[in-house]
Amino acid sequence: MLYCFLFLTAYLHLQAYQSAKERSYQDGTPKIISAFSEKVVSPAEPVSLMCNVKGTPLPTITWTLDDDPILKGGSHRISQMITSEGNVVSYLNISSSQVRDGGVYRCTANNSAGVVLYQARINVRGPASIRPMKNITAIAGRDTYIHCRVIGYPYYSIKWYKNSNLLPFNHRQVAFENNGTLKLSDVQKEVDEGEYTCNVLVQPQLSTSQSVHVTVKVPPFIQPFEFPRFSIGQRVFIPCVVVSGDLPITITWQKDGRPIPASLGVTIDNIDFTSSLRISNLSLMHNGNYTCIARNEAAAVEHQSQLIVRVPPKFVVQPRDQDGIYGKAVILNCSAEGYPVPTIVWKFSKGAGVPQFQPIALNGRIQVLSNGSLLIKHVVEEDSGYYLCKVSNDVGADVSKSMYLTVKIPAMITSYPNTTLATQGQKKEMSCTAHGEKPIIVRWEKEDRIINPEMARYLVSTKEVGEEVISTLQILPTVREDSGFFSCHAINSYGEDRGIIQLTVQEPPDPPEIEIKDVKARTITLRWTMGFDGNSPITGYDIECKNKSDSWDSAQRTKDVSPQLNSATIIDIHPSSTYSIRMYAKNRIGKSEPSNELSITADEAAPDGPPQEVHLEPISSQSIRVTWKAPKKHLQNGMIRGYQIGYREYSTGGNFQFNIISIDTTGDSEIYTLDNLNKFTQYGLVVQACNRAGTGPSSQEIITSTLEDVPSYPPENVQAIATSPESISISWSTLSKEALNGILQGFRVIYWANLMDGELGEIKNVTTTQPSLELDGLEKYTNYSIQVLAFTRAGDGVRSEQIFTRTKEDVPGPPAGVKAAAASASTVFVSWLPPLKLNGIIRKYTVFCSHPYPTVISEFEASPDSFSYRIPNLSRNRQYSVWVVAVTSAGRGNSSEIITVEPLAKAPARILTFSGTVTTPWMKDIALPCKAVGDPSPAVKWMKDSNGTPSLVTIDGRRSIFSNGSFVIRTVKAEDSGYYSCIANNNWGSDEIILNLQVQVPPDQPRLTVSKTTSSSITLSWLPGDNGGSSIRGYILQYSEDNSEQWGSFPISPSERSYRLENLKCGTWYKFTLTAQNGVGPGRISEIIEAKTLGKEPQFSKEQELFASINTTRVRLNLIGWNDGGCPITSFTLEYRPFGTTVWTTAQRTSLSKSYILYDLQEATWYELQMRVCNSAGCAEKQANFATLNYDGSTIPPLIKSVVQSEEGLATNEGLKMLVTISCILVGVLLLFVLLLVVRRRRREQRLKRLRDAKSLAEMLMSKNTRTSDTLSKQQQTLRMHIDIPRAQLLIEERDTMETIDDRSTVLLTDADFGEAAKQKSLTVTHTVHYQSVSQATGPLVDVSDARPGTNPTTRRNAKAGPTARNRYASQWTLNRPHPTISAHTLTTDWRLPTPRAAGSMDKESDSYSVSPSQDTDRARSSMVSTESASSTYEELARAYEHAKMEEQLRHAKFTITECFISDTSSEQLTAGTNEYTDSLTSSTPSESGICRFTASPPKPQDGGRVMNMAVPKAHRPGDLIHLPPYLRMDFLLNRSGPGTSRDLSLGQACLEPQKSRTLKRPTVLEPIPMEASSSTSSTREGQQWQQGAVATLPQREGAELGQAAKMSSSQESLLDSRGHLKGNNPYAKSYTLV
Repeated sequence: MLYCFLFLTAYLHLQAYQSAKERSYQDGTPKIISAFSEKVVSPAEPVSLMCNVKGTPLPTITWTLDDDPILKGGSHRISQMITSEGNVVSYLNISSSQVRDGGVYRCTANNSAGVVLYQARINVRGPASIRPMKNITAIAGRDTYIHCRVIGYPYYSIKWYKNSNLLPFNHRQVAFENNGTLKLSDVQKEVDEGEYTCNVLVQPQLSTSQSVHVTVKVPPFIQPFEFPRFSIGQRVFIPCVVVSGDLPITITWQKDGRPIPASLGVTIDNIDFTSSLRISNLSLMHNGNYTCIARNEAAAVEHQSQLIVRVPPKFVVQPRDQDGIYGKAVILNCSAEGYPVPTIVWKFSKGAGVPQFQPIALNGRIQVLSNGSLLIKHVVEEDSGYYLCKVSNDVGADVSKSMYLTVKIPAMITSYPNTTLATQGQKKEMSCTAHGEKPIIVRWEKEDRIINPEMARYLVSTKEVGEEVISTLQILPTVREDSGFFSCHAINSYGEDRGIIQLTVQEPPDPPEIEIKDVKARTITLRWTMGFDGNSPITGYDIECKNKSDSWDSAQRTKDVSPQLNSATIIDIHPSSTYSIRMYAKNRIGKSEPSNELSITADEAAPDGPPQEVHLEPISSQSIRVTWKAPKKHLQNGMIRGYQIGYREYSTGGNFQFNIISIDTTGDSEIYTLDNLNKFTQYGLVVQACNRAGTGPSSQEIITSTLEDVPSYPPENVQAIATSPESISISWSTLSKEALNGILQGFRVIYWANLMDGELGEIKNVTTTQPSLELDGLEKYTNYSIQVLAFTRAGDGVRSEQIFTRTKEDVPGPPAGVKAAAASASTVFVSWLPPLKLNGIIRKYTVFCSHPYPTVISEFEASPDSFSYRIPNLSRNRQYSVWVVAVTSAGRGNSSEIITVEPLAKAPARILTFSGTVTTPWMKDIALPCKAVGDPSPAVKWMKDSNGTPSLVTIDGRRSIFSNGSFVIRTVKAEDSGYYSCIANNNWGSDEIILNLQVQVPPDQPRLTVSKTTSSSITLSWLPGDNGGSSIRGYILQYSEDNSEQWGSFPISPSERSYRLENLKCGTWYKFTLTAQNGVGPGRISEIIEAKTLGKEPQFSKEQELFASINTTRVRLNLIGWNDGGCPITSFTLEYRPFGTTVWTTAQRTSLSKSYILYDLQEATWYELQMRVCNSAGCAEKQANFATLNYDGSTIPPLIKSVVQSEEGLATNEGLKMLVTISCILVGVLLLFVLLLVVRRRRREQRLKRLRDAKSLAEMLMSKNTRTSDTLSKQQQTLRMHIDIPRAQLLIEERDTMETIDDRSTVLLTDADFGEAAKQKSLTVTHTVHYQSVSQATGPLVDVSDARPGTNPTTRRNAKAGPTARNRYASQWTLNRPHPTISAHTLTTDWRLPTPRAAGSMDKESDSYSVSPSQDTDRARSSMVSTESASSTYEELARAYEHAKMEEQLRHAKFTITECFISDTSSEQLTAGTNEYTDSLTSSTPSESGICRFTASPPKPQDGGRVMNMAVPKAHRPGDLIHLPPYLRMDFLLNRSGPGTSRDLSLGQACLEPQKSRTLKRPTVLEPIPMEASSSTSSTREGQQWQQGAVATLPQREGAELGQAAKMSSSQESLLDSRGHLKGNNPYAKSYTLV
């Protein structure tokens, strides 16, 4: 149970606090924003109370506990802060609360604006008790509160007792049990005085109590009294009696709220409970409020009464006789005083007889003023007489006094004409009559000028008639200037008067001032201002209008226009014509002269006639040329400024809405080409002429059609089904009319065979008019690629996606060849070639043996992968007939030729392998088989034909002869091609076969050209290059916007020779490259060519005015002058600012409107304006200045700063200017000379530094050679490093006998060393430096990308020029790195670890830097970009060294391919390794020996998803003996033995392993065959491995293979994938070649 002890007043304050939170204070009264709340705490618990108050000024906050102030110190801590919002926050903190700290806490905020408080109870747990209570004094008749302050918590109840009686016991007592407060209402001394006890129940059976004594005090009560009415001079006595109240009582007096001063002579007598006030002689000073105040211990009370002293009236100012002037105001003075204030009354007696006073009727003319005087505002003659002033105030007797008023008459004009008329040139008389006290003088005035008798044309005459005076003014003759106001003045001693006469002299009116109110195309609205009307009302107007070139006699006249009008509209005028207009005004006097003459040109109106001779001419499938002439001259209605061309598809279901194109006029004859139209579509077209007023009528709609085009889409739903071994049925859906773009002429089916060896057959095509076709005469069981296209008269359309269909299986043909040879007296070996026409999948071979023929004595079956068979158990010296038959699922084929064989004990050497051609991709391992039999076993040797002369083949680390007779070449190269002879012999005979080895290389680059461009498309065509010995499988076209790093690509069928890219940006340069692919892989990328779509940046026509209208605060801009250049406007930005300011006001739009209005401009201000309009082709800017008008429409002065000088000053300034100019020129020349010296010196220092760096690098590379002497002794070639420097060459040589290299090995060479004689020698020398600590240098050594064709139109042409006449030498820099132990796409610290060397191989485990000069032949120049001179070569070497130092920064960089061909005596291999940031390489063909370049190219087209529709190339397993003819694939040809050969083959396998990071999904293939495996196992595994179905597969790289790859030599490393592809996908092509 929670008890709260709150004062009733606290409750009221809380209500005020709640209401204060609901209203916003406008004054500074304190307001409690937030405060503490009631809580219960435990002893020793800290307590923090907060009051957040705002107010102005800042309030002061005080704290109380149970009404006792809390002072700083002790257990209470008070702190205060002011927040950023200006609030005062006060904290009361109790670090360790005690029971005595419980109670009601109150925070009070006080400032000069008011006070606010808040309170709440804090209960501290502990024994309950009552705080000591003080005795209370209560006031009788008032309410009293008695508080029982309880501390401790909890407690149960609080009760009050008096004399042991539980309160309340009457209606005036209220006990608040919940907060311990006792209220006594209307306290009575006899009943309520006494002792009160507060009893608190702290436990159910335990209570505590305290008593308090209440004393009741009775306040004084004064018997009421009042002052009677006194007069001045009387005596006064007033008593003040206190009839009740506790004694003692003190009585005091006050006057008007202050003590009574002694100067008033007032006597006060006090006796016990009474006091009296005595005044012996009353005066006005004693008037006031007197207060009697009685005090005792209970209270102070008072009683007040007013003393008033009365005085009889008397005159202050007495009335006297006086005169009044007729018509004037007069005041009759009379004033008096007394108390109360006296009342004044006036009476009147008319005339001079005996006065008979009557009350005066007060009205607006006669009034009594506040001081008692009488005011007569306008005196008349009847006001003359006696006036009486009477004063009274009911004190004493009334007083009065009379006076006489005499009225005087001033001079007055009694008769005159107000207005009068006169006709110009005639006589005029005017008279006026005067009356008043005589003598009277009459005077005439013309406006403010007195008329004298001497003045010409004016005559004044005066005469008296009785009491009146008549004066006459005569004018002869009258003129216009006489019109005006005349006045006659009458004057006497008492005043004057005047009469004003308006004289109007009438005459014919002045002509009106006319101006143009509004001009339209067919109406002109006039507005006129009437001048002088001749003092006669205008009766009408006449208007005359004529063509400017005509006379006024032929003018059209409009008469008697109403005089109430001030404007009129002339109708039926011709637009854009010039007219002259004038007016006349008329009154009853006559007609005015003609007005000012206006020349007005009518506004333009929309043309009334259409354009003439509109003709349409289709010029392409999407363009129509429109020609026309302007409308007839009289129908143009103004200057023709442009035309609107409306066009729409003209068909029954076409759109009825015209598409509108607006163009500017160029002359009388116009021409325009509509682009981007639908192909082969009828269009209706109209043309409208436009001027400033609008658009005229349309020409008659003309119908024409765009030209035919090739179909836009391929036929859909192409399906092919093999119907027989030699035929395929094809069907497809015909194209819609919208896709045909013309009249369908037929369909063309393109097809070719995908041969079993991966090559493509002849590409053929056949045409038909039907949507189906039967292909006959096909190869049996052959996979065909088929595409279908539709064609119109314009040509072939888009080809469909390739589909693949295989013809049905049939019986095979006969084996292509059969051999049989005796191996012993009882054994014969038979070998055969597979059929030339397989016609299906060979299931087996059947070998027949007969003796005699055709009796079959035995029949043997061989697996389909076997091409030889051993027939045992034959009879010696008996001839046998042998033949072979192939078998498919369709049955047995024809038999081979029948051969005869005889087993012999002395069998001569015979070779079972057939002569023929062996084809293999480059960079693969190849084994040329030569299986020989005989008894004894024959010896085998290999010869190679070299220029017609056979010679023994070279046996080295790359070439070897296996024990089974096979000749193995690892990493085959193009130069390995040729004729190889295998010769076998023994004691009884010899045999020879010849194998033609053909090495396939990637295809040469195509020659790419641009054949056609439009605003949104570019058509490319190309001629393929050499196919590299393998048929082209397809093309990849890559394109990019100029200056963009993003490349897009399209796969293209191998049968295509052109391609059109649609939806390109208008007016934009594009870059294109083309790559051909064959069975080996992608070839070199073609040269980058560039083409631009039609269109140009916007332009503003000089013939158009930019500012259509200008006024004081607004300007309308005419934007029709902007020509889009053939490309749609994409953005419009406008900026303007007043001259002399820096802040631009900007407006932006995404399209261009015809006009734009600038609002809220400053009046009479010059502005700068600049506009920027952009389309996809570029942007154009226009600047202009303009000035707003003055408020009256006038222009402001131009912005011209002129200085007026005297001739002498000009001469002086000219001399000074000449002196300054000469001085500036001399200083400039001097500075330029100094700058040239500085630049020359710095360049010299930089060149020397680079030369030193290059030399230091070479020496450092040599000093870090870590090869052993054994390895060096195996290197038989002389290694050199050439660094080409202008007119000098640093030559570092290393020979077998050299141990150290120092500066003495540096020799100076000149250009003669590179003369014609030197060309005859081998220029390709390579020095390879081996070390393991130098970082991998990455990236290009010199960036000459800006020299590529396409940088800008100028350099684009220059860069494509032919080669220069002088000879140049290219220095190439090749960087090799060891194979990483992880994915080749991530560079880690492991890549620098030493790699074990293969036995017999050169030490090339570490990085190698190779530099070789080669002459830049025409072919080399055509395939690479070079710098202008050779002067930067040594800089590139130094820069390469800087790249090498960046290893730490490039540790996590990705790497890919850079390759070059180095044809020298030391190494004939492909070296690889550069940064993926510059990406893959476009390499030279093998014939380009010595050419090594770092090239960053567009992404190689090797994504399987993008080339899936191409003829799928055959993939080869690394380490396999690949591309052998079927007749060479025999198990005994693949036997491997010996650790040495095993190591060599593993080396080749790892070298050609593809990267595991390839994302292309590949089927899992068989594991490589261990080379020490048994012959039978090898035969079985290899037979499976060479299945012909294992095509189009790329092997995965397993962990074991990675480990194996780590052991290989870096000289054999290649980052080529299994298809010879170069890895990388950087989207930009750059060539970096040192020249």
